[in-house]
Amino acid sequence: MATEPVRALLASHGVHARKLRRVLTLLSDDWHTLPELVRLPAVPRRTVQELLKALDEDVETNGDRYRIAPARVAEYAGCTAGDLMDPVDPVDALVSRNTAHLRSVLADIASVPPPLAALDHVQATAETALKRALWMDSQYDLDGRVLLCLGDHDLTSLAVCAVNPSVSVVVVDVDDRLLAYVEERSGGRVKTFHADFRFGLPPTLLESADLVFTDPPYSPEGMGLFAGRAVECLADLGQGRVLLAYGFSDRTPALGLKVQQELQRLGLVFEAILPAFHRFDGAQAIGSAADLYVCRPTTRRSVTPGRTAIYTHGPQSVEATGPGSKALEALVDLAPRPESSPPPKPRAPGWADPIGKGAASLAVDLSGDPGPWLLRTLLACSPGRMAALVSNNHPNVSSAAGQAELTSLVDTRFALRFLRSTPDGKHCVVVADQVLAGTLDPGGLAVREVLMRAHGKLGNVWREALTTVLRITKREARDRIGEHDDLEHRLIDLPRHRIAALLPLIRASAS
Repeated sequence: MATEPVRALLASHGVHARKLRRVLTLLSDDWHTLPELVRLPAVPRRTVQELLKALDEDVETNGDRYRIAPARVAEYAGCTAGDLMDPVDPVDALVSRNTAHLRSVLADIASVPPPLAALDHVQATAETALKRALWMDSQYDLDGRVLLCLGDHDLTSLAVCAVNPSVSVVVVDVDDRLLAYVEERSGGRVKTFHADFRFGLPPTLLESADLVFTDPPYSPEGMGLFAGRAVECLADLGQGRVLLAYGFSDRTPALGLKVQQELQRLGLVFEAILPAFHRFDGAQAIGSAADLYVCRPTTRRSVTPGRTAIYTHGPQSVEATGPGSKALEALVDLAPRPESSPPPKPRAPGWADPIGKGAASLAVDLSGDPGPWLLRTLLACSPGRMAALVSNNHPNVSSAAGQAELTSLVDTRFALRFLRSTPDGKHCVVVADQVLAGTLDPGGLAVREVLMRAHGKLGNVWREALTTVLRITKREARDRIGEHDDLEHRLIDLPRHRIAALLPLIRASAS
């Protein structure tokens, strides 16, 4: 019997065969690509491939599309699902009725900065972003509340703003490109901050939010880190909730167990798990789908990640290896330092506090930098001399424009040299030497003072820079500064585009 391999495969999946039957329904109805056969019924790619193999000569191909040969469809009638999808969820029905909002989300996603595989970016569908917003608005009284998005490449923040303009939405992300895009698309309605959660959070975000939404890296390390940071941001542990996206393949339940154990270790109670709530254009290993976890915290525990490897791809993945001892030795050799001082020991990335206090110079291993670490390390550097090891294709190294952009932000503090393909073809050493104060005009001196105290509250640091450089009173300095939205925050926590906009203002205030 030609259909026997398919029937045997269905039988092997027992009560969970219904998703495979939906794949057969799709193949019986029309041509479909492999990503569609994965995403629509939320089936892992390998399982779909097993089904296609079982169909053997009964499946036809046309480019990248598949279908069951029309003459053979009747033979599989008893194997299909009957209904294509699960009964319509009430929120899915809301999505279908909110066509104007969906068009808005589609327009937002159309121009979002390209995903970075090294940050585990996989784009959620526009319907998913809108579904998240509608679900939150239907479940919670959001008017006047604060929603914090820890990472937001899916643009959930913009969908929430479209659905309920009364919500205060904050996005914190490691990707400066995304932060600039969200702020621009929202017309400034969404407040954005920069952070790499492995190295801490902006202090102004701690205990600030009513709800936190996040779609973290799907490793146990990534899920635990993001969830722990989310709890730190909740203002009220009794009333606040952490909403997590997480998915694992039904072929690897042990991984799901490890993640759930990590979440429970943080004291999170699962109030609800909504299966296949999120759908993605990608992530085929988990069926292009993830569940929505509604978590209630029972305690606030400090997060102390021991490793920077939290992702599933790229140089910061759990399986990745470091740059090697020879590259680090070359980094130390190139680190500028006074002749009488010993060579610096290479240090790991991180900028929660000023780094290198009391040291003559620094050597920093930034070989896993996805892009933003180099600027933050320069802002955090206390000594006047530093060498950093980065990838040769780092965005601030690989082109003249990238080098110029970084230089323009720190040129009152450091003179930079970019030693490409050093010590090998995979790496670059960026050497930073302090700029002498005597070579700067008052505006440059004021900027330099602010850069050297990037961990202080901007309003205070800016005021003190003016009083020092111009020898004026604090009141006169405040008058020169005027009003600005970021005066209560730290410079090191601001997105790159806001730092770039601030520096000319600081320079002008000292003219």
